[in-house]
Amino acid sequence: MSGPGVDESALWGLLTAGRLGVLATIKRDGRPQLSTVMYAVDPATRRIEISITDRRAKTANLRRDPRAALHVSSPDGWTYAVAEAEAELSAVAAAPGDETVERLVGIYRTLAGEHPDWEQFRRAMVDEGRLVLTLPVARVYGMAR
Repeated sequence: MSGPGVDESALWGLLTAGRLGVLATIKRDGRPQLSTVMYAVDPATRRIEISITDRRAKTANLRRDPRAALHVSSPDGWTYAVAEAEAELSAVAAAPGDETVERLVGIYRTLAGEHPDWEQFRRAMVDEGRLVLTLPVARVYGMAR
């Protein structure tokens, strides 16, 4: 869904055009916690994937309350889209060849192409305690041209 008079396809166009956004989660006291993140979006499945670290505030917030929103804007800031979802968290990367690491490889490829050393990348995902945050988008709203 989008706001009145706003073309939802234009909002998805804004989401797919970018790679940086602001992820909003909910702190224990109810206030928003905001983090700038890189994201990969698949408009066909209405899903957004983000590589996050296990020990961060956003991860703890999402485990407690999965409601999340991703805000992206145009370079001039005058158009924006917000994607709302109930977050899904993968397992934390535990081994260089596990399912989570494979998904993290996919996110990296979508955002940056081929890595110069995939073996090193895979080890880093485990060492950093990375996991995949998936946002199955339930609602999109914003201001698009």
